[in-house]
Amino acid sequence: MSAKGEKTILVQISSMVKHPVYGKYIKQRTKLAAHDPLNDAKVGDVVDIGLCRRMSKTKSWRLVRIVRRGDSPMATGVKEE
Repeated sequence: MSAKGEKTILVQISSMVKHPVYGKYIKQRTKLAAHDPLNDAKVGDVVDIGLCRRMSKTKSWRLVRIVRRGDSPMATGVKEE
């Protein structure tokens, strides 16, 4: 997840899909822009988003709730040595 925009978060949804011919599983990801009016979500958080009216060209989702905070060092941007 990215939180660089003001009142906007970029949510990544990852999934595994089976290839129709070869049967191999392939990783797929989708990035959605969501509205976060309080700028509460941070990088690494697990969030619920819901469909809402279109707010810009790419933003038609809103932040419903933060399910779990990201506590990993990579999520906070701190490097471990």
